[in-house]
Amino acid sequence: MQKVRVIRAPKREGLIRARLLGAQAATGSVLIFLDSHSEPNVNWLPPLLEPIAENYRTTTCPFIDIIDYETFEYRAQDEGARGAFDWELYYKRLPLLPADIKNPTEPFKSPVMAGGLFAISRKFFWELGGYDEGLDVWGGEQYELSFKIWQCGGMMVDVPCSRIGQ
Repeated sequence: MQKVRVIRAPKREGLIRARLLGAQAATGSVLIFLDSHSEPNVNWLPPLLEPIAENYRTTTCPFIDIIDYETFEYRAQDEGARGAFDWELYYKRLPLLPADIKNPTEPFKSPVMAGGLFAISRKFFWELGGYDEGLDVWGGEQYELSFKIWQCGGMMVDVPCSRIGQ
């Protein structure tokens, strides 16, 4: 059984259409989107999948730790924050809610994902219409998908026990 397939586009497509090509070719029940310069940490996958197994309309985001670009030192981020944005659509971080602070290992709801690292049920991804094919470069896809998730009956959580360096 072949576990990895390389999907090649006939021409340069850009990040979003390339991700869509991969999603269209995927056969698993969950799609996981990571950047090529990411480094999953030990045991990162089970906590990312559990909320989706409980409710297929839940999208999960790992904690994104730091890989120092000069030394490649891996450093854990802080204890998390909820994603948000300002009127210029710059990503911002909001403090955790008191209930989230009391349960530091439990996934917590977040309005907006930090970027392109997330897991989503393949069924729900296509119910949402996938990514907008008109997005040519990175930078807005996390907002577009976050809005669709919340407006179409879904939920998005950050998962403290799933850590990926970037």
